[in-house]
Amino acid sequence: MSESDPKELMEVILHPVRMRIMMALAGSAGMSPLQMAEKLQDVPLATLYRHISRLLKAEVLLVVGERPARGTLEKIYTLNQAGTHLGQEAFAQASKADHLRYFTAFAMTLVDEFAHYLDQTPTVDLAADGVGYHQGALFLSDAELVDFAQKLQQAATPYLSEEPPADSRTGGPRKKRIFTTILMPEAGNATRR
Repeated sequence: MSESDPKELMEVILHPVRMRIMMALAGSAGMSPLQMAEKLQDVPLATLYRHISRLLKAEVLLVVGERPARGTLEKIYTLNQAGTHLGQEAFAQASKADHLRYFTAFAMTLVDEFAHYLDQTPTVDLAADGVGYHQGALFLSDAELVDFAQKLQQAATPYLSEEPPADSRTGGPRKKRIFTTILMPEAGNATRR
């Protein structure tokens, strides 16, 4: 896929199954389709292969190796960080209808991920897992918004590693946790262009 086609990239990335594939690969050195199938047990293998193929064609995934498996060579895929970047200019050029469609797909993927989390065992301990969702108002000038975004990025960056090593402070294993941010002005406070 050409980097000059951001609308197509958004369409590829914001499909619920493809977003789940990307989340499964996030933080890993790579996975085979069978390893992904173990994490996405409700996705039929033929469907998984079809979506992997679409992500590979769009250069969102890269093949980083092969390994023998059941008499054949199994490809190992990883996320192409450069292939998933949508520039600010492309984001700004999307129409209102496109943004609503993209945001809806994004929000539905969050709902789907949360439903899968809740369904994984008969009971889950949301407090022990650190689960939370909250909406609050921040009163920020444009300059303060930029400062806030930069500080949030700086705080998150050390935890966005490729391979999750054991936590050196506790010696315990690290778990992948999904961190999502949505920032928008209150209705009626949008900047006019």
